[in-house]
Amino acid sequence: MPDTFQVTSSSNWFSRLGKAFTGIIAGLVLLVIGIGLLFWNEGRAVKTYQTLKEGQGLVLNVSAEQVDAANEGKLVHLSAEAATEEVLADEEFSISAHGLRLRREVEMYQWKEKQSSETRKKLGGGEETVTTYSYSKEWSSWPVDSANFQNPEGHENPSEFPYESMTWDAEEVAVGAFFLSPDLISQLSDFQDLPVRGRPEGAAWPEDARPAKGGIYLGANPAEPQVGDARLKFSVVEPGPVSLVAAQNGDSFADYQTKAGGAIAMIVSGKVPAQQMFEDAIATNTLITWLVRLGGFILIWIGFGLIFAPLAVLADIVPLFGNLVGAATGLIAFLLALALALTVIAIAWVVFRPLLGMALLVLAVAAAVFGFRAFGKKKQAA
Repeated sequence: MPDTFQVTSSSNWFSRLGKAFTGIIAGLVLLVIGIGLLFWNEGRAVKTYQTLKEGQGLVLNVSAEQVDAANEGKLVHLSAEAATEEVLADEEFSISAHGLRLRREVEMYQWKEKQSSETRKKLGGGEETVTTYSYSKEWSSWPVDSANFQNPEGHENPSEFPYESMTWDAEEVAVGAFFLSPDLISQLSDFQDLPVRGRPEGAAWPEDARPAKGGIYLGANPAEPQVGDARLKFSVVEPGPVSLVAAQNGDSFADYQTKAGGAIAMIVSGKVPAQQMFEDAIATNTLITWLVRLGGFILIWIGFGLIFAPLAVLADIVPLFGNLVGAATGLIAFLLALALALTVIAIAWVVFRPLLGMALLVLAVAAAVFGFRAFGKKKQAA
């Protein structure tokens, strides 16, 4: 049987209208946040793009076999084997490995709450909402606060993890005649599983700890996990070929400060040409830019939806009219959000890319005009 809990709530037309007008404030706050996010994102995107293009035209391919003082402070690219003599260790569990980085990931078996709601409108503007809360046990990498559950009884989670996820980095990593800076070492992310074959000799594991599925299990039975049980997984970045682009700083590296205002210091696993590293970084910047744009647009759309919500509630005295007005205001909110988002993006870009900025402004004006015309037709039809 599914573990569920239902709550039925009712609200009359006056209380719904009051909440809708209160929601206008939240809508305005979301508009401000969305606009600020979009404007910041465009500035970040342009700065990052210009930084990468500037670096792409300046980078020098150098040999890792010797340190050339003539390249001091310049943006250099090199590919070589990253090596270290250090053995990294998780002393709590006596797990060690010869590598550049060692990571311990911890998950705990916990209760999780999910909810779904079904709302029915009533004649006269009232509303009845049935909310179903379902509970299931799942593995999670972060603590779930069961005190905030709608029905915490019988679904209590531990307040904290028995152990934290941690990462250990080698202090001295050589790349030919050079040494990696801590910042570059921390960027290495090509982790490989480090299986735990058995309890290391002399290891002071907790009494309920045992090897399981390549990791360590804390609990009575890995086949039947209980709330509060934990499992640990280890992985390592092994010595191997790397490619980097950064400013030469003695026999090490530092951030290269560009005229565009950004800094360059990047490293990847494998032997990758400098131009490919820059192209990959530009593609990543483009993806991040579009994701943030989408997030900002959604915030603005929700904000306009909250601002127009009282209109739909006012019309909900007759549910059919409320549904029509809600659909109309939803469309208008979408078009206005699109227009405002394009306007903000255009204003941010016009300083750096006038032609693209002006094109976006034209699209924004067109969306706004279409939105207001649609609103006028809906109002006239009503």
